[in-house]
Amino acid sequence: MTETRAESAAGQSARGWLSRTLQKLTADDQTVDARELQSDVASAGCAPVSTCRKGEVVTVTGRIKSVVYTPRETVPTLEAELFDGSGSVTLVWLGRRRIPGIEPGRRLTARGRFAAFEGRQVIYNPWYELSAG
Repeated sequence: MTETRAESAAGQSARGWLSRTLQKLTADDQTVDARELQSDVASAGCAPVSTCRKGEVVTVTGRIKSVVYTPRETVPTLEAELFDGSGSVTLVWLGRRRIPGIEPGRRLTARGRFAAFEGRQVIYNPWYELSAG
């Protein structure tokens, strides 16, 4: 018995769907979250953090993992770690102690010059937009 091309394609599509569904069901929460965030990056037209290079002006989007206020002798700083599924970048606001809405779990889009400081990827004083939800 021979299959037609349409039947073969339909069978592969069904197996592909089943395979993807099983991967989603068996993957840990962090992996599923990272895939969702990477999908959001692509749909928003932003650059994945893993592809950003020092000196580029980039737009990144993701979820804030942590927020730290660092009182310094000269200038206080507010730092937020933004994770997009491919990597993390630290957003640094100089001279700020708190910014309403900048809190762990919030999604945001940030734009600024990508830099490196003390082995970390950073964007200083980024323009940002909080996402709903």
